[in-house]
Amino acid sequence: MVHRRAEGPVRIVSLVPSLTELVCELGLADQLVGRTGFCIHPRDIVRKVAKVGGTKDVKMDVVRALEPTHLIVNIDENRRETVDLLAAFIPNVIVTHPCAPEDNFGLYRLFGGIFNRDAEAARLAADLAAALDAACAVAASLPPERVLYLIWREPWMSVSRDTYISATLRAVGWETLPRHASSRYPEIDWQASAIAQAQRVLLSSEPYRFRALHLDEVERLSGRPVVLIDGEMTSWYGSRAAAGLRYLVRLRERLAVA
Repeated sequence: MVHRRAEGPVRIVSLVPSLTELVCELGLADQLVGRTGFCIHPRDIVRKVAKVGGTKDVKMDVVRALEPTHLIVNIDENRRETVDLLAAFIPNVIVTHPCAPEDNFGLYRLFGGIFNRDAEAARLAADLAAALDAACAVAASLPPERVLYLIWREPWMSVSRDTYISATLRAVGWETLPRHASSRYPEIDWQASAIAQAQRVLLSSEPYRFRALHLDEVERLSGRPVVLIDGEMTSWYGSRAAAGLRYLVRLRERLAVA
C-alpha cells in the first residue's frame, strides 16, 4: 500500500500501544487525538489524550467524534472487522505488521515519510542499528540458549518462532521453544519433550503479569532456572525496539555470569 505525505491538519488515532509511543517520539504528540487504554507510554503525554476503548473493543462513536485523518493499526493487535468499519470514515489507515527488530527500519521510514518526520525517523534508525550491532555481538560471544518464554498462566502459554518476541530474543542468542507450534501463542504441556529441552524459563510481565511469587511454582514445573523479564522490552516494536535490545543484551550478560 502506498501512503501519501500528510497535508494540512493531522489528527491521529492509534490503536497500537507501542506505535502510540512512536508517534510521540517522532514529535507528533500534538497531533495524537485518540488512543486505547493500553497505550500507556509516554505517561505524561497519553494521559491527556482521549481513550477510544481497547485494542479489540474500539468505541466507534468516540473515534468518529474525534474526526481523525489517520488511523494506526496492527494486524496482530486489532480485529480486521473493526478496522474495516473505521476505514469507512477515516481517510488514511496505516496497517503495520513488524515481525522482527529489523522491520522497525521500514516502520520508521513509513511514519517519517507520512508525517514529515524524516530526520527524526533517521535518528531512530541509527539508534536501532547500533542496538542490533550490540545484540549481534553478545549473541556471538555467548553460547546459544534454548528458552521457554511464558506469556500466560492457566493455561500456560508461550510464543511461536514466527512472532516479534521470538525474533527479538533470537537477536541476542535465545532460541524459543517449542520449535514448531500450531498457533502463534501455543498452550504448553510441561511433560512434552520439546519443552523439556529448555535450558531456562523466562516469565514475561505482560500480558499476564508474572511476578516473583510465581518463580518457585515454575521452577517446580520446569526443573529449570526461571527469571522474570520485562515484556514491554521484548514485544514493543517502534521507538522502544533499540532500548529493548539493549535491555536483553544486559540481561544475557548478567545471566551468563550468575
